[in-house]
Amino acid sequence: MFVITGATGNIGSKLVDDLHSRGHKVRAVGRSKDRLQRFIDKGAEAAAGDLADSGFLAKAFSNADAVFAMIPPNYAVKDFRAYQNEIGASTAEAIRKSGVKHVVNLSSQGANLPDRTGPIKGLHDQEERLNKLDNVNVLHVRPTYFMENLLMYVPMIKNMDMAGSAVSGGVKFAMIATKDIAKFIAERLVKRDFSGKSVRDILGQRDVSMNEAIQIFGKKINKPGLKYVQFSYEDAEKGLIGAGLSEDLSRLYVEMSRALNEGLFAVNLTRTPENTTETSIEEFADVFAKIYLSG
Repeated sequence: MFVITGATGNIGSKLVDDLHSRGHKVRAVGRSKDRLQRFIDKGAEAAAGDLADSGFLAKAFSNADAVFAMIPPNYAVKDFRAYQNEIGASTAEAIRKSGVKHVVNLSSQGANLPDRTGPIKGLHDQEERLNKLDNVNVLHVRPTYFMENLLMYVPMIKNMDMAGSAVSGGVKFAMIATKDIAKFIAERLVKRDFSGKSVRDILGQRDVSMNEAIQIFGKKINKPGLKYVQFSYEDAEKGLIGAGLSEDLSRLYVEMSRALNEGLFAVNLTRTPENTTETSIEEFADVFAKIYLSG
């Protein structure tokens, strides 16, 4: 039995589908039973509840051969770091109570740093929290910047005929497709080829700049002159708030953008066959175009 938290998200949903398709028993964990129904329809178990409730989570983790643990995003909370700590502590306590022996924890590039990384700081704290658990094998998977994050530019391109954020257009950094993250994690859950407390980086197919990514997308959606614009940190924060994010999370995202611009994470990393994944930005452009053209 494999237990997947955040089962309705980009990574979790792919994990449930992957493991179930291989014939494994899967328990999908999420906040909404309605959103979990599609997994139930396929024969998976589901556990709907509050991730801040360690008792609920401990029950969900019971009899698991391995657990995929993550702190799902919550864009509306007023204090995002407090939210991360609450869910993180609940998850750690549930792992301890349930007696599960193998946990794959979704972390991030930059989680090795103690500060200046915005929301990634919460993942640094969670790594340290889980590392304190006795008799549990924990693998911290540190993927890089999700290609799916670039989908936030769809409405901007439609409304303003441009894309932009606080990230510098010229900085090349590692990007990865979430399907490659899910594939990697599924293998780790099935093989359970890790012991003690360990870290694995996964860096995508190659480093890409925002300028390059938007040019590739522009050609795919028949906008060959599409440009990427770097916003000031102040304007970027206002834009995120205007898009519906809380003031606190908007501030944290801008801090993360600044860290990326300064090369604190995801930049100039050493690539190996083990940390390089398959999907290129050109392949992901097909996903971007499908979503852009469907609206």
